[in-house]
Amino acid sequence: MTSKPDRVVMIGVAGDSGCGKSTFLRRLADLFGEEFITVICLDDYHSLDRVQRKQTGITALNPKANNFDLMYEQIRDLKNGKSINKPIYNHETGCLDAPEVVEPNHIVVIEGLHPLYDERVRGLLDFSVYLDISDEVKIAWKIQRDMSERGHTYEDVLAAINSRRPDFTAYIDPQKEFADVVIQVLPTQLIKDDQERKVLRVQMIQRDEVDGFEPSYLFDEGSTIDWIPCGRKLTCSYPGIRMHYGPDAYYGHSVSVLEVDGQFDRLEEVIYIEQHLSNTSAKYNGELTELLLKHRDYPGSTNGTGLFQVLTGLKMRATYERLTAGQAKIAAQV
Repeated sequence: MTSKPDRVVMIGVAGDSGCGKSTFLRRLADLFGEEFITVICLDDYHSLDRVQRKQTGITALNPKANNFDLMYEQIRDLKNGKSINKPIYNHETGCLDAPEVVEPNHIVVIEGLHPLYDERVRGLLDFSVYLDISDEVKIAWKIQRDMSERGHTYEDVLAAINSRRPDFTAYIDPQKEFADVVIQVLPTQLIKDDQERKVLRVQMIQRDEVDGFEPSYLFDEGSTIDWIPCGRKLTCSYPGIRMHYGPDAYYGHSVSVLEVDGQFDRLEEVIYIEQHLSNTSAKYNGELTELLLKHRDYPGSTNGTGLFQVLTGLKMRATYERLTAGQAKIAAQV
């Protein structure tokens, strides 16, 4: 643990299981340093263990299976610089283990199914992101994983997805409305009737008019741009790459949308795209590309998922620096 922070910056990372939260959290650890950041999995606030959920028919997605009062109290205490006795949900046994002491850290990330569900918890967050995988892509990914790695049948996989769908639609998906950034993974529009879902269209939906948050843009802020960057400076194999930027409305909010459809052949060349993006919050030209290259093996690195996860991470760093700037000046004066 690093020195005790003067200000705890609270970040929320929301999304369904299997939507890329773990990869995104690894990217944040790269950016901030593992000692600087504490991650809390909100599964630890399950109020029903696995057996109880099975007996009652209440899924983990249902708020009734979670203790939001305790979640709020403990996240509030951490933000106020107090240590907490956090419960532990054991994913192997499906039971709650003895609690552990968690100390406040410079950055605390709460991640899981419900970081934006409870209004009280949501109000404690300084920055939030929702990772949104469209149904078509989610089903294709789950089928590939569960059928090849776990020996499940196609019918089993589809039944599992459909059993979760009502609770996902009721309790998880609506949280998108409250996120500062939504990273949305969609089927490509570059291949007609694509079923493989290997080529993806990824959008970074950025809320406008959020205090201290300046959305990234392509070429000209507020314009609508469609750009094919393939050519001498960006190698593109079939089906190529298309980018889009423009204003839009999302859940009644004004947003700025960046989009990449297609995949990168050479990550080194992403610097060409980076040079045409503004408000990236990078410290120097090429930092975004450098962070992407640092872990080229991470899932999503060759498409817009990795690019926008890194870009969102840079925005989180800018939020942290803005919120702690006063403390740094005071410390320097002392």
